[in-house]
Amino acid sequence: MTERTYRLISGDSHVNEPGDLWSTRVPLEFRDRAPRIERFEQGDAWVIEGVRDPINFGMNACAGLEPSEMHAWSRFEDVRAGGYDPAARIEEMDRDAVDAEVLYPTPRLAQAIVATREPAFHLALVRAYNDWLTEYVAFAPDRFAGLMLLPNRGAGGAVAEIDRVLGLPGIRGVLMGCYPNGTLEITDEDDAVWARLVDTGAALSIHVSLSQHMPAAHRAALPGYGRFFDAPNRIVQLIFAGVFDRFPALPVVVAEVDCGWVPYFKEQIDNNFRRLAAISDFHIVGLPSEYVSRHVHFTYLTDPFGIEHRSSVGVERILWSSDYPHISSDWPHSWDAIEKTFAGVDAHEREAILHGNAERLYGFGS
Repeated sequence: MTERTYRLISGDSHVNEPGDLWSTRVPLEFRDRAPRIERFEQGDAWVIEGVRDPINFGMNACAGLEPSEMHAWSRFEDVRAGGYDPAARIEEMDRDAVDAEVLYPTPRLAQAIVATREPAFHLALVRAYNDWLTEYVAFAPDRFAGLMLLPNRGAGGAVAEIDRVLGLPGIRGVLMGCYPNGTLEITDEDDAVWARLVDTGAALSIHVSLSQHMPAAHRAALPGYGRFFDAPNRIVQLIFAGVFDRFPALPVVVAEVDCGWVPYFKEQIDNNFRRLAAISDFHIVGLPSEYVSRHVHFTYLTDPFGIEHRSSVGVERILWSSDYPHISSDWPHSWDAIEKTFAGVDAHEREAILHGNAERLYGFGS
């Protein structure tokens, strides 16, 4: 690894997993059940045990295309190679003048793995993804921050996978799809995971939301408009479960939720806390907003309002993200969008949001 100067780091980008990732990596007993890409008349899609719909991926691989070329269904051979080939990914990043990226999985694929209840099968799927990701990011560990997927069939298994994967070249953080105990409620056993993360210095990420449900085809009239809906619930859970009091060095990143809503959220949780504290048995030692300001980071895609009100969000808590290669990305014109949004932002704040906060969280340059 050579020393690198960073000007722009995406705090939330994605891979496009190859169709044989799981079928070639899980133990033989699971290979017939593993997620796989199959060909349909409309295009290619993932077929996943327990998922009713074929999961297409066209909108997860269409950045930079003309609108007329963006389709939900696509053939895998037609998507840009950088989703699954790190050498090609470097060329794609260079074209957009992006120095490094934090890499998340394709959301609906990760959601299916998270929601797989059978412990042995779940762990096999998690390990296969993490093994593939470690190979990908090891190609250029100064350019990539791979987030290992955290298993959720018990805290012991989660800690074991952290110990197995975290710290390998390019693996710089942990992605959580539901709490380590396997539910959407925090329990005492999860403390073993938070403690291990603090020991390693790794940031804990939530991408958009936590879920235990298998994915389905998009049926909303306007997918993606409410990405931040679940984030306040999870932040409040972490605060009032005392996680941040017991683990004051634990950083949390809530990705792809933007940040313009955060000042209102902090104002409201403090207001409710003050009104209810006298008649409630709250076991926290500060105002709820203080925990948000100390622990929680937010990645945004397009949020001029959030950047305008950055001081109320917390400049040190905001990370720019490209979301490449998904439909929301401005690739290969990210800098054009950045310059429009950052007019009037001083250099120190600009550098923190565009690269400094990601360097601190993920250890780039160290």
